[in-house]
Amino acid sequence: MKSQIKLGTIFGVELGLHYSWGVIALLITFSLVAQFHAVNRNWSEALVWTTAIITGLLFFACLYAHELSHALVAKARGLPIHKITLFLLGGVAQIEKEASDPKTEFWMAIVGPFTSGLLGLVLLACARLAGWIPRVPPDTPGTALLVWLGYINLALAAFNMIPGFPLDGGRVLHAVLWWAMDDAERSTRASAVVGQFIAVLFIAFGILRFFQGAGLGGLWIAFIGWFLLQAAGATYLQSRAGGLLRGLQVKDVMSTDCPKVDRAMSIQEFVDEQLLRTGRRCFLVMEDDRLVGLITANEVRTVPADRWPYTTVREVTRPLHKIRVVSADTPAVEALEVMGTEDVNQLPVVSNGRVEGIVTRATLLGVLRSRATLNLPRSLPRAA
Repeated sequence: MKSQIKLGTIFGVELGLHYSWGVIALLITFSLVAQFHAVNRNWSEALVWTTAIITGLLFFACLYAHELSHALVAKARGLPIHKITLFLLGGVAQIEKEASDPKTEFWMAIVGPFTSGLLGLVLLACARLAGWIPRVPPDTPGTALLVWLGYINLALAAFNMIPGFPLDGGRVLHAVLWWAMDDAERSTRASAVVGQFIAVLFIAFGILRFFQGAGLGGLWIAFIGWFLLQAAGATYLQSRAGGLLRGLQVKDVMSTDCPKVDRAMSIQEFVDEQLLRTGRRCFLVMEDDRLVGLITANEVRTVPADRWPYTTVREVTRPLHKIRVVSADTPAVEALEVMGTEDVNQLPVVSNGRVEGIVTRATLLGVLRSRATLNLPRSLPRAA
């Protein structure tokens, strides 16, 4: 997810906000305004809007707390965390490696709903201490805020425990099946099928509610079901990819014929002599035989064509410290996962500070297609 705003870092984890979150922020704010207006007609317009905005911001913080709990457990179990991003349908903690055992998977998954549920109970308890009487609409801004956040966190915990990928409940189910089957791939496929079934139920229920007069509410449920269906399908494909790429390392699929360019050349020279003539899309940028970054057509597009003769490759190079690299011994499936996490199509292969090659998404997908077509076994013996 590149279309996002970096908000900062907490406990070593980067916090990001995808632009699509703005849609949800507006919907939540207007929904809260309508709710507070209906329940507390004596509140002024300014008080209603202020309470709604503060409540929305605190809900935003609660979502981060949910995702941060996943991240902290993952870090405690030795898994590197890249960032946490909130987007249209919630949040995601971008954990760079999958859990290596069912126990880690279980605790990483269950801690999110537990955190949300605990937050909900604490917030409702605070509202009770502040004078709120259950089943009676709260009549002060403070109690209204606490009650809404309390119930929404409990709802968030319950929703996330639905056993469908990519929800936490789906990952809990995966951990349990993994423990029972002692097979990570079979358990992933089984839990993905359950997730697809639940997603279809969501879609059917949403469509039914729409025709019963629920309007946008029904369509929203169906949309969530569609999202879950896509995510469950992607999980199945990821599991399939893991099986087909098992036993392969980056050195088995990387290209050692890496096109290199000097960062002192102009973009015009680069386009005319390299980009258009070679058909390659990614080039290593060198300085004194030392890798300093990458340049692709995407970087070139950031410069107007009439400025190409006067702009050097150096000025648009993506610097090395902002690029993920892999080693020659990295498992091929891990390299593919990193490309997905980073939203890139290639990774430099660096060992002991020396560039050995480059591995591309296209190459890995080609290997996947070939192995799937030939129906090769999941693990092939290596040639001596």
